[in-house]
Amino acid sequence: MVDRLSLFSALLGKPLATSEERAEHVGPVAGIPIFGLDALSSAAYGPEAALTLLIPLGLMGVRYIVPISFAILALLTIVFFSYRQTIDAYPHGGGSFTVASENLGDGAGLFAAAALMIDYVLTAAVGISAGVGALVSAVPSLQPHILALCLGILALLTLVNMRGVRDTGATFMLPTYLFLVSLLAVIGVGLFRAVATGGHPVPVVAPPVLPASVSMLSYWILLKVFASGCTAMTGVEAVSNGVNAFREPTQKNAKRTLTIIILLLMVLLAGIALLCRAYGIGATDPSGAGYQSVLSQLIGAVMGRGWFYYISIGSILAVLALSANTAYADFPRLTRAIAQSDYLPHVFKIRGRRLLYSHGIYALVGFTALLLIAFHGVTDRLIPLYAIGAFLAFTLSQAGMVIHWKKQGGKGTGFKMFVNGIGAVATGITLLVVLVAKFTEGAWMIAVLIPVLVLLMNSVKRHYAGVQAQITCEVPLNAANLVQPFVIVPMDGWTRITSKALRFGMKLSDQVQAVHVGEEENQCQIRAVWQQYVADPVSHTDRVAPELVVLDSPYRFVISPLVEYILKVEREHPDRQIAVLVPELVVHFWWQTLLHNQRAQLLKLLLLMRGNGRIIVINIPWYLTGA
Repeated sequence: MVDRLSLFSALLGKPLATSEERAEHVGPVAGIPIFGLDALSSAAYGPEAALTLLIPLGLMGVRYIVPISFAILALLTIVFFSYRQTIDAYPHGGGSFTVASENLGDGAGLFAAAALMIDYVLTAAVGISAGVGALVSAVPSLQPHILALCLGILALLTLVNMRGVRDTGATFMLPTYLFLVSLLAVIGVGLFRAVATGGHPVPVVAPPVLPASVSMLSYWILLKVFASGCTAMTGVEAVSNGVNAFREPTQKNAKRTLTIIILLLMVLLAGIALLCRAYGIGATDPSGAGYQSVLSQLIGAVMGRGWFYYISIGSILAVLALSANTAYADFPRLTRAIAQSDYLPHVFKIRGRRLLYSHGIYALVGFTALLLIAFHGVTDRLIPLYAIGAFLAFTLSQAGMVIHWKKQGGKGTGFKMFVNGIGAVATGITLLVVLVAKFTEGAWMIAVLIPVLVLLMNSVKRHYAGVQAQITCEVPLNAANLVQPFVIVPMDGWTRITSKALRFGMKLSDQVQAVHVGEEENQCQIRAVWQQYVADPVSHTDRVAPELVVLDSPYRFVISPLVEYILKVEREHPDRQIAVLVPELVVHFWWQTLLHNQRAQLLKLLLLMRGNGRIIVINIPWYLTGA
């Protein structure tokens, strides 16, 4: 047992006491890998998703990536200032569910919660599949193993995250900062050369020649390109949802982390867009021969295909795969907040051995695995489902903040209402654009799934409300008429377990029955054993001897006659509680359970299902040692 615990602690870390929570808090340096990976890594696939839709426009299409990217940056700026205000208003965590519930009502909060839960699951699935997709494009021989690689990375991420917040940040710090340094170096060198050459830099490695335009530009294409590019904004809410994870001063550290993440993302998106236009880099067909990602072309054009190229591509692959960590950081906190309002099972409120909301992680891993299996780990099939949940959550959160400032009143709240109002309008319009543009490509599934989740959460709430109504007690303890229970002990034969159960029963009540179910030829033997080991010894004391009841069972049924008899006794004694003491073996090793029948478990289950409040089931365990 010690060895097993040592191995478990080596993998997941030693258990943490509640008093050690402060040591698990992080600052901005570790907060960026924990809460910013999703947003930052989207620079690797957001621009490419937009450029892919511009392929039919050829070289002319690349010209539009700059204005589209800057439109996305403008929207990102609005959302950034809005969420800074959210952190100020909700220093203990201001996720969309909390903000929308408190200010717009439970209905809006549930829609925000459902949207975010879906978005976090998609974040994990898309991040992992994008990383594996990039790996497979570099090593084509891995193509048949895409799903296995996805599930393997999912398992690895789960193992790392189960060690706790601080260990997670330390693990992901190196690949995150290597990714940032690499891309920032490419952007810096590329822009310098572009300026130095008057906007016409010569690529070190020429990107694929873009074809002539085979399609005309339309507003519909622009809307679809904008909608695809908006996938770069997912994960922006992560910091405001996880404010409690930061060390003191929490608000200042959270806002500083959010600022750094957004500024870095803006630099990456703007730099990539400008360099794509300067170097004439567009997307290539992912399913065609000679596919190269946009970042691969960009790094090759600016820095060549030497050691820097391979280090940069390696960091991109790592960060794409690890970007799912944002979901690990925030999904458990979200489910915990929902469970605190009784809309999810209360198990999501429980903190595990490493001060994590472990059941939220289990749920995230399960749903992500199902999604990866259903879509065979292919990113292109998952992207159309993306961003709907994020922008619905953005819109409800910012609308809720407008109401929050209105309720609060006072100096400066008018300007704050204006900022959040602009955020709500901007993200609301973007939500409609993304929904319409991606509807037939799979967004309809999210539009259906969100209301279904809301209905399920409402049903959970009704259940908990019903339970609370039935168990709430507002009267003093009734100490009158405390009648001893009628005790029944199921008896297979005379054993130490039966002896232990009878002794305990005699301590509870003067009316104890041992009930044996068997065929007629065994009844005389059980009566003789009873007389020898129970009736005669008790007759020499001042105690009332237990009564033996033998039920005939010619067809060898045991559980059914026993349950029917207990229910009959309960009906015959309407003024008594019936205590059923169930003797049960407790084996030393789990596999030994398979060597014993499970009649005790079945009996308890049937009594709980068919009985009522006056039937009490009590376990009488007998622990086997080394058998």
